[in-house]
Amino acid sequence: MIVSLLYRAARTMVSIPAVLLCRDTAKDAELLVRHENTVLRRQLKGLVRYEWADRFWLSVLSSLIPRRRWADVFPVAPGTLLAWHRKLIAKKWDYSARRRRTGRPPTAAALRNLVLRLAGEDPRWGHRRIQGELARLGHPIAPSTVWGILNAAGIGPAPRRSGPSWREFLTAQAQGIIAADFFPVDTMLGKRLYAMAFL
Repeated sequence: MIVSLLYRAARTMVSIPAVLLCRDTAKDAELLVRHENTVLRRQLKGLVRYEWADRFWLSVLSSLIPRRRWADVFPVAPGTLLAWHRKLIAKKWDYSARRRRTGRPPTAAALRNLVLRLAGEDPRWGHRRIQGELARLGHPIAPSTVWGILNAAGIGPAPRRSGPSWREFLTAQAQGIIAADFFPVDTMLGKRLYAMAFL
């Protein structure tokens, strides 16, 4: 509705000087050319891309110039000008500003990070186990949503994932490990290898 009111107000403001000046087509064309020059100066290189305000003013000024002269005066084809005018008027009736987004709302980023953290800490957990743990923590989420988050992150199903993480390995073996060392070994060919020893 605001766009429609702006359009009508601008059209009236532009037509008042035209009536006072006896609707001289040359002056109307001069207004249009001045606006076009402003647009072209703003974009010196490449194709001319008109912004929303430019389209608005070209549509308003089109009411002052007879249609048979449009091809001579306007920098765009008459069909393009009419299409811009239709879109401008249609904004009043399409209710796009009040339209709600369709579909399921996106999962919160904190919950998504929690799913990925749980999957990283225990690679054997599948999407149903992670969903159960989240439900216990008070985060209601569907198993299919957990599966979608894991799939988007490139984490496959639990049985196909790799072995335990370093944290799991060291936690499980902590009591049996007396010492661990990481040291370099130089070979006869001059290459250096790194070895890790557990006792």
